[in-house]
Amino acid sequence: MLLQAENVSKIYTSGKGGASHQALDQFNLHVKRGEFVGIMGPSGSGKSTLLHILAMIDKPSAGTVKIDGVNMKALSRKEVALFRRKRLGFIFQDFNLLDTLNVKENILLPLVLESVDKAEMERRLQELTGILGIQDILLKRTYEISGGQQQRTAAARALIHNPELILADEPTGNLDSKSATSLMTALEALNREQERSILMVTHDPFAASYCSRIVFIRDGKPYTEIYRGEKRQAFFQKILDVLSMLGGAYDDLSSAPPQK
Repeated sequence: MLLQAENVSKIYTSGKGGASHQALDQFNLHVKRGEFVGIMGPSGSGKSTLLHILAMIDKPSAGTVKIDGVNMKALSRKEVALFRRKRLGFIFQDFNLLDTLNVKENILLPLVLESVDKAEMERRLQELTGILGIQDILLKRTYEISGGQQQRTAAARALIHNPELILADEPTGNLDSKSATSLMTALEALNREQERSILMVTHDPFAASYCSRIVFIRDGKPYTEIYRGEKRQAFFQKILDVLSMLGGAYDDLSSAPPQK
C-alpha cells in the first residue's frame, strides 16, 4: 500500500478559548501504488484539509499517515521538507511557474536542485513532455503560452523527479474546458502508461471522471466511494448521482458529459 491514512482527525480552534471545528473525524484512506484516486465533497467537507495533511503542509490532531511505509509523525521538520521534495509531486490550481525561466527551465528545476546528470535530465524531459504534448513550447516563456500549456508545464515539473505520489489540488480550476480535457487526458495517460500514483482533490465531475476511483467526503467523514468501469461516460453519470445525494452547491459545475 502506497498511502495509508488511519483514523486521521483535525480540529481547528479559533483563538484562545474560542470555538472549535472538526474538519476531519477519524478519516481512513488507503491508496495503492499506481492508482488514480479522486477526492470529492461539498464545500467545507474536509477534502482540502485532508490533502494538506497528506501533503504534510498541515499536521493531524490525531491519527497517522504513512507514505510508502514511512510514518510522517516520525520525521523531523528537515526530514519532512526533504521527503516532500524528493518523493512527492504537487500540481496546484495556480500554476506557480517562474516567469524568469522558460518552459524547459521550469520543468527541469527540481532536477537542477538535485544535480541530476544532464543526459538523464534530457531523457526524462523528452519522455514527459511527449506524453503531455508540450515538446514544441520548451523554449517559450511562461507568459507566451496558454493556461492549459502552463498547467501541463506545471504537471511536468511535478513529475520530472519521479515522485512516488502526485498530489493534485483542483488542477483544472483555472482552465477552460478544452485545456481541462487536455490536462486530464495527459494525467490519465501518465497513470496508465507509467503507473504514476495520483491523488486529486476536485469539485469538477468531468475531471473526476478520469480517475479510477472516487472517494466522497462529507462532514469530515468518508461518505461513499465508486469505481470506474470501462466507459467513462457511465462513470461520469455515477459521479453526478452521488453528488446530488451529497448536496452542496454543485449547480455551477461542469455538467457536460465526456465524449468517450
